[in-house]
Order: sequence, then structure tokens, then C-alpha cells
Amino acid sequence: MKITYYGVRGSCPCSSDEHRRYGGNTSCVLVEAVGEPPLILDMGTGMRALGVDLAGRCAEPGAPLGANVLLSHLHYDHVLGLPFFGPMHDVGSTLDIYGPAQDGSSLHDVLASAVQPPFFPVGIVDFKGSVRFHDLSDPVDFQLGGLCVTVRSVPHFERTLGYRIEFEGEVLTYLSDHQAPADGDTVDDNVVELCRDADLVIHDAQYTEEAFRNRPDWGHSTASYAVKVAQAAGARRVDLFHYDPSLTDDVIDELLSAAGDLAAGGEHPVEVRAAAEGTCVTLGVVERVGRSRV
Repeated sequence: MKITYYGVRGSCPCSSDEHRRYGGNTSCVLVEAVGEPPLILDMGTGMRALGVDLAGRCAEPGAPLGANVLLSHLHYDHVLGLPFFGPMHDVGSTLDIYGPAQDGSSLHDVLASAVQPPFFPVGIVDFKGSVRFHDLSDPVDFQLGGLCVTVRSVPHFERTLGYRIEFEGEVLTYLSDHQAPADGDTVDDNVVELCRDADLVIHDAQYTEEAFRNRPDWGHSTASYAVKVAQAAGARRVDLFHYDPSLTDDVIDELLSAAGDLAAGGEHPVEVRAAAEGTCVTLGVVERVGRSRV
């Protein structure tokens, strides 16, 4: 599997000279597996650039795209990219969205209510492409072609899902939003199950240690807790993700350095990286596409 980051921020997008290296778009990740349709993790503002890239790969301009989405939850920073996803303007394109079932409603109805006037000029029904919704009630395991997907609820706000994606012996875990316990000592059983022996865990690292002390119940984690999760589950690598808009590039560098020291000092060594827009991961191999980090 090849993983490309298109949005790595949490809460809201941000843009400044101090946010250039890691990027300011909200959560959106592309997963590519040989012979399988594109798999998109969350639909934050990074989804606009993803749509441009996917359209550019088509043999002919406007050729229809078929893709799948795994949606963690419905907070703004994870859904705002949907109406800006260019392939939905092409007749014949299809987007299958899998996400958490909603109490008293459906995934379709909730998202359709957000993508319509007065919030947006047009509604989902006006897209030229087709959007299909699939409500997930955890726990559930299912196949997306050759991909095996494990779905479990994780601690956050409202109904939030974590995903484990397996393909030909490779394992990717996606935990974009995860409430760490106040004491930082325990790891939820579902989280351990999703991360067990994973090649890569993409994990919430929204807060500094100081910010977490001030906001212990705001639904997120620290970089050190992301390392703890990976160590507890025997994962090989963890990528820090979902940074608070207040975290500048330099602060993220500091968090990465401290997390790396923590990971090296544990009984189970874990490689730690900081996700950045334009970074590609292929089973531990990192290469740059697009924007330079220098």
C-alpha cells in the first residue's frame, strides 16, 4: 500500500509562513493498493487537492472516477472537502462513502443536510457524479475488493470509528481523532485491536502536553500518547497526525523529536514520523511529492 497525505490538521484549516512545511489542510489521506480503486480516509479540506491529482491521472480529462471513502466521524474538519472534490463534477464518477451510523438518522441525510443551501450553493443531489452512502455499525469487518477493513469505535465525541486496513500482508491503522485517558496510562481495547502489529499507525497528536492538561476531555491525544499506543500494540511505525492549528512547524518538530526519544527508550522500538502534506509512505519508505520541506 502507498499512503499519501493531503491534509494533516485538525479542527480547522490554517495558512501562514509558520505552517508551510507540514501544511494547513484538514484530515484527508489517500491509500493506493495495486489493482484496487483509490481509498480515501476522511474528507477534510485536503480532499480538494486530492481531487485535482486524481483527475490528472485519468487517461482523458473528465473520465469518470470510482473511489471509496472511510469516514471516521462527521465533525467539520473531516467532511468539508466533499463539495470541493472535483471528480464529483464528472458524469459517471462514483464515490462510495462508508461511515458511522447515526442515531435517529442516516449518514446520507446528515451529510446531505450540510451540503445544501444556505451552507453551500448546491446540494449532493446536484453533483454530476454519484455519491453512495454506507452506514457502519461497529464492530464490523468487511471487504473492499482485495482490502480487508476492520471497523471499531474509538473514544472521541459522538460516534467515531477507527479503521484497520489489510492488503497482501500489509497493515495500516487510521486513528485520526482519539481521546487519550487523563492519566495517559491505559489504551482502549478496541484501539489495541486495530493497531496490533500494524506496519503503520496514523494517530491523533493534536495537543502538546501543556495543552492536554488544559483540555483533558476535548477528545484528542498527544504525541507521547500516540507512541504509547503504538508500543502497546506492537506497531512498527506511528505517524503523528491531526495537529492543532496553533501548532507551528517548529513546535511539531519539537514534538517529533521528543516522541522519537520516547519511542527509542521503550521496550518495543517504534519508528516515529510527523505526517506532512505531500509525504508518501510505502511500508516505511518516505519520498517527497509536490511541495518541498526546505
